[in-house]
Order: sequence, then C-alpha cells, then structure tokens
Amino acid sequence: MSTLKERIFTNWHLMRIMRLGIGIMLLVMGIQSRDWVMGLFSVFFLYQAVTDTGCCGTAGCNTPRDRIRVSNKDTDLTNIIEYEEIK
Repeated sequence: MSTLKERIFTNWHLMRIMRLGIGIMLLVMGIQSRDWVMGLFSVFFLYQAVTDTGCCGTAGCNTPRDRIRVSNKDTDLTNIIEYEEIK
C-alpha cells in the first residue's frame, strides 16, 4: 500500500486538478457567504483531490485495457454466436 505522501504528490491528472480547483472555489465561496453546506461540499471535493479517489473509489469505474486474444486460429467466433430472427 502506498504511503499518504506518495499518494498526495504523485499521479496528478486533469480530473484531480479540477476537483482541487472546485474544492478551493467552493471553500472560498462558503467562507465568504458563511454557508456551512457549501463548506461540506468543498471538503468532499478537496478530499477526493488529495486522496485521488472518486465517487467509485480509485479507478473503480475503469474498464480493463487487456483484450481477449484467441490463441487457436481454427476457432472462429462467428460460428459460436447464433442469431434468431424475431418477427
């Protein structure tokens, strides 16, 4: 498991920077308007930016990059799939 210092200072990408900007903006607006609800939203976005998590967790919504490769060239995937016409 990575340490908190490594998590904070590495792997900065566009969404993480946007969450940080939104969190800071909401925090400033919450302080100026003395609105504690906006302050809670800012804490939520700042937490996501600092810990690099999203609503689904770290890379929770990603799809795998590896594709399934068929090693046997005799197997044709179109023969496996059967279609039935419905009228």
